[in-house]
Amino acid sequence: MNTDSQAEVLRYTAFTTDPAGGNPAGVVLDAQALDDEEMLAIAARLGYSETAFLTPAPGGAQRSYTVRYFSPKAEVPFCGHATVATGVALGEIHGPADYLFATQAGEVPVTVAQGADGTLGSTLTSVEPHITDVAPEDLAEALAALGWPAADLDPAFPPRIAYAGARHLVLAAATRARLADLSYDFARLEALMHRLDLTTVQLVWRASEFVFHARDPFPVGGVVEDPATGAAAAAFGAYARALGLVPSEAVLTLHQGEDMGRPGELTVTLREGDPRVRVSGAAVRIPG
Repeated sequence: MNTDSQAEVLRYTAFTTDPAGGNPAGVVLDAQALDDEEMLAIAARLGYSETAFLTPAPGGAQRSYTVRYFSPKAEVPFCGHATVATGVALGEIHGPADYLFATQAGEVPVTVAQGADGTLGSTLTSVEPHITDVAPEDLAEALAALGWPAADLDPAFPPRIAYAGARHLVLAAATRARLADLSYDFARLEALMHRLDLTTVQLVWRASEFVFHARDPFPVGGVVEDPATGAAAAAFGAYARALGLVPSEAVLTLHQGEDMGRPGELTVTLREGDPRVRVSGAAVRIPG
């Protein structure tokens, strides 16, 4: 098997305009010749948290694609940062436009626009989200794997599992120092996440009314931490709105990756009367 001869792999980083920041993603704009094993091999070789693989949508609709996402370990139903990166990659070829991605989680509209400074950015619109409770014993296991005492949680943010294309356990730290101190039991957290079908654990700290800092352990993808996580940002927006922690119409800013030396910024938009969540950000090519 020689995947390099079958597909051109583009490298972007999302939620930043700095190639050294944000979250790197692989993008394969023509994956028609690749099977599952080959897609997984490409994702594993790249080592990024996800790589997106595109094929034309059935029926040949213009600007419509089937998109699959692979981590180095497995396929995932949806990935936000790779979606944003893919939108910008398409925008560089076809120009700013509206695209439609058919993912395993459902249809995800993507709008690519050019900013005043000339840079391209993408806005994804999530599938309809939902929030579920987390069992006390599962919460206790998550905290034990993280090494977080329960007293370090922010009592204003009840732990929940949030979904907006993928499932994420949302835990809020009471202090920025607690969020910054992340050293967890990889195997123990991975086992719990597999059992609960979680993609990441969304760790957040509220800096101000509409500004949050986030970190996302991602052991199920073979990655210790995801630098900027669009799917988790969408899930968090749905979570915050559902629990009345932010207004039903709001724009949130999430800072992620600072503690990893790869800062990124995610914009989460909530609209009155629309349960879906919009996540926006820039993306740039990684040189080399």
